[in-house]
Amino acid sequence: MIDRAQLRRTFQELYRQRPRLFRAPGRVNLIGEHTDYNDGFVLPMALERETVVAGTARNDRIVRVHALDLDEQAEFDLDRPGERRRGLWLDYVEGVAQALVRRGVRLNGADLAIRSDVPVGAGLSSSAALEISTGLALISLSGSEIDRVQLALAGQEAEHTYVGANVGIMDQFIAALGRAGHALLIDCRALQTTLISVDTARTLVVICDTRVKHELATSEYNERRAVCEQGVEILQREALPGIRALRDVTVAAFARYEQLLPESVRRRCRHVVTENARTLAAADALKADRLAEMGRLMYESHESLRRDYEVSCRELDALVEIAASRADITLGARMTGGGFGGCTVNLVRRDALDEFKAFVTREYACRTGHEPIIYISEAGDGAQEIE
Repeated sequence: MIDRAQLRRTFQELYRQRPRLFRAPGRVNLIGEHTDYNDGFVLPMALERETVVAGTARNDRIVRVHALDLDEQAEFDLDRPGERRRGLWLDYVEGVAQALVRRGVRLNGADLAIRSDVPVGAGLSSSAALEISTGLALISLSGSEIDRVQLALAGQEAEHTYVGANVGIMDQFIAALGRAGHALLIDCRALQTTLISVDTARTLVVICDTRVKHELATSEYNERRAVCEQGVEILQREALPGIRALRDVTVAAFARYEQLLPESVRRRCRHVVTENARTLAAADALKADRLAEMGRLMYESHESLRRDYEVSCRELDALVEIAASRADITLGARMTGGGFGGCTVNLVRRDALDEFKAFVTREYACRTGHEPIIYISEAGDGAQEIE
């Protein structure tokens, strides 16, 4: 948990003013991986872990930023956009600011200080937490307003233009619109949400961090998106002229026409089509408290990501296999996030949490030589000003 009082004191030491505070959460995706950029369905929940931005308004168009966790500082001019895709944390901050300006939001300059306890590179969306908390801070400090959906879209645009990752809308959407005690079933085409209660009386959502991040992630992510678009083009031309994205292809239709696709394209598209169906089924199961069914769908999702989409890795597979070997305490497990490292998400019996943590830690260390980091989080709220 971030010490907000300490953040205020640090800001006052840096800027000699008392700041306002704004936050946005990380997220874990329960199911629905690599479906958002295919106009599909996802089921994330916001975490209690957060990025907090302290800020005060300026009378000019300069934004000064201290990244306290990195002990780095930078500044930019809202009227003179900087170089894109520098590979720096500043890309996320300046990227969302410029995306808001392009949307007609009136922004003033600001002095900002940022602190986060969302782990970087773990697949828990530290980038979206940074974009949305910064965006909300800049908007509020300027006395402006924006619809939360537009704020999420500005964060996504920052990823596309300033960062160079062709991400879907899920991460920014849940960071902006999350609701405590609930997962959000998000229709990534219509940008509509359905609240799904997450009852933690009997089960907990437990996140296990592999502590590895393979460098393939960004390049392979963009390649997967391109392959999905290729599959849509072929299916449109050869069999299904009415489709716009893989979201429009049913499991039955795909089974009928999948032979039209090259093998690698077929496997990528099969994951997305079946994952959309799994996500809708999982939302129904979670809503009806059919947790065994929810767990089964999580395992099926991981196998599809491992076999067809090929975004898992040895460490992620090990964590899922270890969790699955204790069916008496684990209902379901799968990788979460873009893949090639990061975290798994697990549905665990509340009364067996300590046993789960001890067992997974011991077995994973035996297989890999290092211990996982284990997080437990309730479903938290989306972005907000901290009073």
